[in-house]
Amino acid sequence: MALEEKERIIIPDENGEEHLFEVLFTFDVDENHQSYIAVTPVEQSEEEEVEVYAFRYEEKDEDDLSLFPIESDEEWEMVEEMLSTLADQENDS
Repeated sequence: MALEEKERIIIPDENGEEHLFEVLFTFDVDENHQSYIAVTPVEQSEEEEVEVYAFRYEEKDEDDLSLFPIESDEEWEMVEEMLSTLADQENDS
């Protein structure tokens, strides 16, 4: 059985340095008609706690995403709830 290749994206930081991230999952929220993406850095040691980053995104075309920071507390709460639900589902399978 072949393992499915995880999707990876490059995200530049505030200094313009590019970093490789693995996409954990994407999801849409019907209430605000927004799309979100959860990613984790590819380069982190096994001992480190896994850092997960979430962004709101807009897809311009198949290979071009625009990422936006999540700024409001309400939006963060909604995203954290979805991440928790998706993580629980992942652990149950």
